[in-house]
Amino acid sequence: MADPATYRPKAGEIPTSPGVYRFRDEHGRVVYVGKAKNLRQRLANYFQDVANLHERTRRMVTTAASVEWTVVGTEVEALALEFTWIQQYDPRFNVKYRDDKSYPYLAVTLGEEVPRAQVMRGAKRKGTRYFGPYGHAWAIRETLDLLLRVFPIRTCSAGVYKRAGQSGRPCLLGYIDKCSAPCVGRISVDDHRALVLDFCDFMAGDTAKFERRLTKRMQEAAAEMEYEQAARLRDDIEALRRATEKNAVVLGDATDADVFALVGDELEAAVQVFHVRGGRIRGQRGWIVEKVEDITDGELVEHLLQQVYGAADEVDGVEARDAVPREVLVPVLPPDLEQVGTWLSGLRGARVDVRVPQRGDKKELAATVRKNAEHALMVHRTRRAGDLTTRSQALAEIQEALDLDSAPLRIECYDISHTQGTYQSASMVVFEDGLARKSEYRSFSIRGSDGDGARDDTEAMHEVITRRFKRYLADRLRSNDVEMAAELSGGELPSGEVPGGEVPADAPEEKARFAYPPSLVVVDGGPPQVAAAQRALDELGITDVALCGLAKRLEEVWVPGEDYPVILQRSSEGLYLLQRVRDEAHRFAITQHRRRRSKGMTASVLDDVPGLGPARKKVLLTHFGSLKRLKAASVEEIASVRGMGDKTAEAVVAALKA
Repeated sequence: MADPATYRPKAGEIPTSPGVYRFRDEHGRVVYVGKAKNLRQRLANYFQDVANLHERTRRMVTTAASVEWTVVGTEVEALALEFTWIQQYDPRFNVKYRDDKSYPYLAVTLGEEVPRAQVMRGAKRKGTRYFGPYGHAWAIRETLDLLLRVFPIRTCSAGVYKRAGQSGRPCLLGYIDKCSAPCVGRISVDDHRALVLDFCDFMAGDTAKFERRLTKRMQEAAAEMEYEQAARLRDDIEALRRATEKNAVVLGDATDADVFALVGDELEAAVQVFHVRGGRIRGQRGWIVEKVEDITDGELVEHLLQQVYGAADEVDGVEARDAVPREVLVPVLPPDLEQVGTWLSGLRGARVDVRVPQRGDKKELAATVRKNAEHALMVHRTRRAGDLTTRSQALAEIQEALDLDSAPLRIECYDISHTQGTYQSASMVVFEDGLARKSEYRSFSIRGSDGDGARDDTEAMHEVITRRFKRYLADRLRSNDVEMAAELSGGELPSGEVPGGEVPADAPEEKARFAYPPSLVVVDGGPPQVAAAQRALDELGITDVALCGLAKRLEEVWVPGEDYPVILQRSSEGLYLLQRVRDEAHRFAITQHRRRRSKGMTASVLDDVPGLGPARKKVLLTHFGSLKRLKAASVEEIASVRGMGDKTAEAVVAALKA
């Protein structure tokens, strides 16, 4: 680990001009790339006392062994050069963008003599125009199949095209008029390229022009009594409309915009973008961002725009114009807004407006994109949690941090939810080997000492832990593990009881729902909640279950009897697992609370009528249509309803009049 003072350049050597800098390690590998308006001021921030630096920045400067910089003319040039170097060197301490899936595109190979439309994935190629991305490849093929009626362009592979030219016979698509067959000379190469360019214009959003053109030709054919031709043109217009309708209209002003959303925490984030062209969603794309450097949301947005549009100037001019829209709608403005806007405008060749949507349809669409980002982050976290190596590392880190004898293979987490003290509910979620075991989840209705609920969250937590571990002791006794249960409860073996023994083969096995003790109990909260849970365990004599609390504000891990929390690194897999367990307990508690609240709000006076269950109550309300009409009914009228008797009818009338 290097001392930054050993390679710190003299202040006078560093220029005050805008530029890009690179930190290299002892082997000469680039570990970080950054840009600055003033190189001297920016680099001075890295060479202060390392104790004052952010954890990630401290790791970077102690890993590096040298720093170098390049002066450029403007801040816009620095922005472009920074992107180029990040792509070239892939530095380990820069923000990492990973596609959350390999999205397919509809690609048109304009670089070929006879362009071809096809589905493409992966890196973009020079001379190819892309439309999308799409969610599924079949969506591209379906759209393309509709449009080939109107734009019969080539879709075949190079081998099929070559064989058709050699044999003088087109492929099947040529025979059914879904290809203009340039391979056999039915259309010239120049005319085919013009047809391809029309297809590209249509896909880029200029749809009305082609619909008007076909409508005019249809009317002319009908006027000349060429009804077959008119019918074919009518079908072509319908095909265009169907292909257009596959992209939902979201903005009515023919807006060209890319709408970005960002959701995450200090460790990682999910990014989604919707590409809107001509007021319609033409595609979407997503990334998972690993925050390996200390970075704000605004800086992350700036890097994101570099990632999305940085390659636009590497292809032909038509591609660059389409890649950068007129509007770029972002969740947070980048810190160097003016330079980013100038850079994007240079790529597009026209003004580009970068802003945060404040109202109307664009703000609503941004909210939709954010929901997609939230879902993508949830899916990513779920997949990440499924990795066995990562889970093992997380459990080992928790074991070391809490000084446990073994890895906590079974973790239970508890959370309390209520609305101003009403409908108090608690959740118990279970993770085994780092994975959620939903069949073991349990919910509790908080009763309190007087039956009207707990006074506060600590009393509720004490009640839940007490009830759970009382059931644990009872289930252990019921499972014939008498000796262990007696030892845990501090009692003696009941006289005459002998653990073990022969069990008949046909003996029914009773399900012991709380028979498995957790290795670790996690409560949602800080020292008060931890103390309440520990008091409950002490009262029951439970001594072999570890306990901790996770406080949300700073993600501190509290253990019983300690004045200071255990601090896990923000990048720790152990902290990530504890956060996921805590968040799952919170989600489950809220779900159960809402269910109780909803049930309470729909309570009926018929609920307390003896002998009147849900089915007969439903029959009554269906027969009379409303509770008001039921109240007006006599005993005889109620008794005449199917399934009702005189006694039940009298009970119903008595309940309604009470």
